[in-house]
Amino acid sequence: MAVIADRCPEVQVTVVDLNADRIAAWNDSDLSKLPVYEPGLDAVVGRCRGRNLHFSTGVDAAIAAADMVFLSVNTPTKTKGLGAGQASDLRWIEASARQVAACAQGNTIVVEKSTLPVRTAEAVQAILHASSSQVGSNGSAPTFSVLSNPEFLAEGTAITDLENPDRVLIGGEDQEAIDALAGIYGHWVAPERILRTNLWSSELSKLTANAFLAQRISSINSIAAFCEATGADVREVAKAIGTDSRIGSKFLQAGPGFGGSCFQKDILNLVYLCRHYGLEEVAAYWEQVVALNTWQQHRIACLVVTKLFGTVTGKRLAVLGFAFKADTNDTRESPAIRICHDLLEEGAQLAIVDPKVSESQIARDLGEASSGQDPSGHDSDGGGGSPGGWQLASSAVEAATGADAVLLLTEWAEFASLDWDAIASVMRQPAWLFDARATADADAARAAGLQVWRVGEA
Repeated sequence: MAVIADRCPEVQVTVVDLNADRIAAWNDSDLSKLPVYEPGLDAVVGRCRGRNLHFSTGVDAAIAAADMVFLSVNTPTKTKGLGAGQASDLRWIEASARQVAACAQGNTIVVEKSTLPVRTAEAVQAILHASSSQVGSNGSAPTFSVLSNPEFLAEGTAITDLENPDRVLIGGEDQEAIDALAGIYGHWVAPERILRTNLWSSELSKLTANAFLAQRISSINSIAAFCEATGADVREVAKAIGTDSRIGSKFLQAGPGFGGSCFQKDILNLVYLCRHYGLEEVAAYWEQVVALNTWQQHRIACLVVTKLFGTVTGKRLAVLGFAFKADTNDTRESPAIRICHDLLEEGAQLAIVDPKVSESQIARDLGEASSGQDPSGHDSDGGGGSPGGWQLASSAVEAATGADAVLLLTEWAEFASLDWDAIASVMRQPAWLFDARATADADAARAAGLQVWRVGEA
């Protein structure tokens, strides 16, 4: 919405939310306090806020005034009930559609922006059309057109992705409504990059795109494990296959697996839908993509324990990075969470460093109290099977003080140029670097006396 406001100064954009604290943060005069960290977002918001970009808790009034309403609420995986663990929880989409139905006036274009299961638009249309027969306060019944306009941005590069999109996808049956939304994007997107489909193709395209990208990550991580067993180098293999024009080089970076708000959720939803339509073999195929991703994270944690003489109980481990990827403060489904959980189960004491993730967010994700360990990294009762704990550290050197190992789990740029001599000098020897992203200076780490494991190398 901020980019639309920036590129369409004549269009008034109002972002509404029921969470007053969140809206207050978006309105804070200090742009560094925006609730979402995304490179370049503060500059875009700074240019538009108060001009044609507004943040408000006045949901009903904003809907009533709007010609176009974007439904952008969360659609997490259900945790209980029918389809638990795979199906999308659509309660907020339904609630939003009902609120639009109750408050809209005149003709309103309703745009699905959330990632949704295919044919969700049917439910949205049913709710909206049920209100079309009711006369509003202005003496006429509202009318609605429903479009699907999924987003294909990536966190960390979202502003660039929005300003220079590969494609904009608009699905619907109402040509006038499609033209209206295409006209918004047409302010900065070439016409040939605005793709028009039916509603169901648009909804399914988002799930399919994420499934294909996640599949590539699981595929290269499976080959990384094979490389470690055979002496091949996964980066050389990735380069060799990536130069094939039929394959391409993107999403062939081996690592700790995919995370974020979309990939796992969308694949599991695809699995659920395939089973709903009786396509068991198709469901099993996509389910394995998620299973291998989980396996990769457990594999890395097990490898750390094995290399550290079969136990990490009471040992301090420095964890560099907790966000699911660099240049975001998002930790949803971050590989670091599962890896850290496994190590905490083994009794490790973790010292975690991340430039943008808060201590409170880490606490929510790990569900563990801070360890309160002494600076040496050893538990106060001398070990012997005590439960693990964690604490936040302000730097890599602080985290490594007294540690037996450093784990690099997020590819923040600052972790690529660390002072490994300084880090090694404060660690307990023999010490390890476990580089799950293959972005650290491995030669410098080895020269400093550390043993090094890099994903995809023997």
